[in-house]
Amino acid sequence: MKVGLIIYASIDTISGGYLYDRMLVSKLRELGDSVEIISMPRSRYARNLLDNLTFQIGSDFDVLIQDELNHPSLFLANRRLDRSPIISIVHHLRSSERRPRWENTACRAVERVYLETVDGFVFNSDATRASVQGLTRESKPYVVATPGGDRLGQSTPEQVRERAQQAGPLRLISLGSVTPGKGLDILLDALGSLPRNDFSLEVVGSGAAAPAFQENMRRKAQRLQLPVSFCGEVDDRVLGDKLRTSHALVLPSYYEGFGIAYLEGMAHGLPALGTRAGAIPDLISDDVSGYLLDPGDSRGLADRIRSLASDRQLLTRLGLGALRRFASSPTWDQTTEAIRRFLLSVARQ
Repeated sequence: MKVGLIIYASIDTISGGYLYDRMLVSKLRELGDSVEIISMPRSRYARNLLDNLTFQIGSDFDVLIQDELNHPSLFLANRRLDRSPIISIVHHLRSSERRPRWENTACRAVERVYLETVDGFVFNSDATRASVQGLTRESKPYVVATPGGDRLGQSTPEQVRERAQQAGPLRLISLGSVTPGKGLDILLDALGSLPRNDFSLEVVGSGAAAPAFQENMRRKAQRLQLPVSFCGEVDDRVLGDKLRTSHALVLPSYYEGFGIAYLEGMAHGLPALGTRAGAIPDLISDDVSGYLLDPGDSRGLADRIRSLASDRQLLTRLGLGALRRFASSPTWDQTTEAIRRFLLSVARQ
């Protein structure tokens, strides 16, 4: 099978969506498929709309995959591309993100047109599938292939129990791009109401997408005298070590199409603290594998962190619940094999 994959920038970009794309490319090539990555320059949304006037590609693919992130560059161009089947990988709709209503209204209109130009979908969650099907006018072939969480190894129940009982502050980790949508400001507000000796926080992720926001968060942590370390991007070995030695993962996002970070934390028995937004409730069972809060609820988040810091039996119970949740999820091999079967079913013969 000869496959084309259209993305913005580099396939090595650090984010959950690009990780999903990388794992798929790796599996397809491992199984003998040819994959050509077609990289488009990412610019401001309005500038990428102009790509529709000039974008062209060759016509010799059995199936053409497009990351839905590229929708502003393709919503008109797709109509004149070669009619290899076009499959869109949808991690989440841009119009589901946190931004002014007028912007999301305009984005929603462009996304609707784009979604109607493709022949099928790969969804990372049922929540993403529902959001797309609520926006489009027709039903198209699709597969829901939830991400794996096994990339960074896993901890044993014994290791989870031992770690939870270690003396000292509650070690928190926030894993994800440092952008307003991830709720780091809410987390810092929550920590600001807690005794500083009760916790520490490592913020792991790039701030390149929103440098001004990251700088504001650094200043806020300093102003509140919080024990917070901004680690930036780290390689997989370092990230695995950080997950193994942390107590809980906190990511109070305003929306997640899936949330690979939660699952990778659960692989190491980290209770996940997230919100009731998007697909997050599909991953976190409240008071079983972590806690769910309303988006923006810094007071409730502070209460949950306080409970984990003061009750190590609770931390142990939720950590073991997180480990069980991870065990019920597919591996990356299973996820990417399911996508490949779907691609073969729709590929041009």
